[in-house]
Amino acid sequence: QVQLQESGPGLVKPSQTLSLTCTVSGDSITTNYYYWSWIRQPPGKGLEWMGVITYSGSTYYSPSLKSRTSISRDTSKNQFTLQLSSVTPEDTAVYYCGGGVVVTDDGMAYWGKGTLVTVSS
Repeated sequence: QVQLQESGPGLVKPSQTLSLTCTVSGDSITTNYYYWSWIRQPPGKGLEWMGVITYSGSTYYSPSLKSRTSISRDTSKNQFTLQLSSVTPEDTAVYYCGGGVVVTDDGMAYWGKGTLVTVSS
């Protein structure tokens, strides 16, 4: 069974870089035609797709976040990571990693439990 787990600091200072890691078990992140995404949900708001790294390592980002977002992977550890630079309190959210053969909120097969990241001094 495929399981995803987010990890990283729960508190980040404004202007700094938010960094999270998603550890995948039960399948390889290089399995053909699987896509691995980061999604977030600010308090009281809906889900926001941030970006994806594909099974081959290509990346795609939400236009609204592209300038600040970087997704990478470590295939030897079966992990992929999120970096969000220049954060503000508006970046406070529950951050999820997800995966599957489609890249949509309702169609994604696998989800982590999510981790709350607070941006505050």
